[in-house]
Amino acid sequence: MFATLLGGLPRPPLAEDASLETLVEAAVRAQAAAGLDPVTDGGLRAGTAPVDAWRATAALTDRAVKQAVTGPYTAGRRGDAAPEAPAAVLDRARALNAILADLAAAGCPLIEVHEPAATTIGDDTAERELFSEAHRILLDGVRETHLSLAITGGNADRAGIATILAAPYASLAVDLIAGPDNWRLVVATPGDRGIICGALPAEDGSDDGPETLLWAAGYAASTGGRGLVRVGLGTASSLSGLPWPVAVDKMARLGEAARLADLPASERMRHLDPRAVSSRSAALGRVEPVEPVGRREPPPSHPPDGGDEAT
Repeated sequence: MFATLLGGLPRPPLAEDASLETLVEAAVRAQAAAGLDPVTDGGLRAGTAPVDAWRATAALTDRAVKQAVTGPYTAGRRGDAAPEAPAAVLDRARALNAILADLAAAGCPLIEVHEPAATTIGDDTAERELFSEAHRILLDGVRETHLSLAITGGNADRAGIATILAAPYASLAVDLIAGPDNWRLVVATPGDRGIICGALPAEDGSDDGPETLLWAAGYAASTGGRGLVRVGLGTASSLSGLPWPVAVDKMARLGEAARLADLPASERMRHLDPRAVSSRSAALGRVEPVEPVGRREPPPSHPPDGGDEAT
């Protein structure tokens, strides 16, 4: 079981004049300390060419680093839906295809294509065809990397799995908090494709216990004979709007759930709320205290070179 971000992080609480590399290093170290893998630049390199962004981040860690890009359907349809929008989507797909090929050639192990606008497709036949064609163009000829499609921000199930996975993506990541009906996409996804369950809420004050996350992972694993080996856990969406300490705690919760998923069932149960394991025992009052699972120590808010914290 692995755990990863589906979206960005807030700016680490470093000095105002902290360099971009210092900020990204702090974001990477926080993910690693929480047990996340693959890690990202936390969205802090926005505006940097994807290949350059990936290379710079990969140089900061020995963990796998993925690169996120905005998909053609979302990037090509910003603003008003003008008549030329379909052409813009396909043009963007062609341009992104070259970028994906360059990322793969550079050694990027996982490319995550974000398509939040997929939630707007619904049962519109023309939009379904446009999304499908754009993604077939996007992935054409791209080899030697894991290609993952990420949909956050709402439900995309009405578009249908034939539309969503018209291109040969190796995995599908879906927001299961803002888009609970995306479970229909999970069930319909062939068992040889991976699923990343975006089941950790991105809101402050949410219930981030491992029980719901483990249930989501188990259910995804049970669909299509997929198995846990093809399932990961993720944030439902970006954490960038949260205070840094809250985002760090959420990452720790996500990593904790992934570690629990790898334990034998009998041992895992000792770390869960007994009411989530046996409602009968809970009703009768026969419950034992939850044992804390081992956690990595949270990282300092600055890298080891001694950068000053912002006050």
